[in-house]
Amino acid sequence: IGNPLLEFNTDFNSPSEFYWSHGLISDSTYESTTLACNYSTYRRQVQISGSVSPICSQVWRTASREISKFIDAYDVTLDVCLSSVFAQAHRLNQLQDTVKIDVCVEDETTKYLNRKDVQKAFHAELIGVTEWTICSDVLNYDYQNLEIPTINVLGALVKFGIRVLVYSGDQDSVVPLTGSRALVNGLAKDLGLNTSVPYRAWFGGRQINCLLNF
Repeated sequence: IGNPLLEFNTDFNSPSEFYWSHGLISDSTYESTTLACNYSTYRRQVQISGSVSPICSQVWRTASREISKFIDAYDVTLDVCLSSVFAQAHRLNQLQDTVKIDVCVEDETTKYLNRKDVQKAFHAELIGVTEWTICSDVLNYDYQNLEIPTINVLGALVKFGIRVLVYSGDQDSVVPLTGSRALVNGLAKDLGLNTSVPYRAWFGGRQINCLLNF
């Protein structure tokens, strides 16, 4: 399970420390997001109650402004896709040559999948929508379900002898690894499990893919 939402409060309170530790928000804003209005409270107000308190609105408006739209929440070190005009107005100087990554691939994929010839080749038919998008309002979600913990489900699977792999990207601020790590470690303690393989790097070819332990 990749970057899973295992427990509402733990997972959604992790971004504050992640933002602060990566230099994305100021000390004062970090203090506000931990004392005045934490992120789980803000998410609960936005998605479940539908009413945001003035203090939470102020705290997270400030945090959002500091983080800025130049940061990809799913990979805070990745470049973001800017229009050519905007890129010229806000040129970001690169200090060193790096492998070029097409950060606009998501936009390009959307355009590609909306081509009539591509949809015909896929035998895809748009029903109830005018164009294909990654996220659609056609599907309705009950956000109250977000508060149902799933960490216990993982525990039940382990008890039945089913192996479970939980992995979280270290640059993902949406569901940071700090929350996943705390919850998995807590589950292991509750189940009386001990680490069988020391914390180590895992390589794919000549490149490090992740740090893990079992």
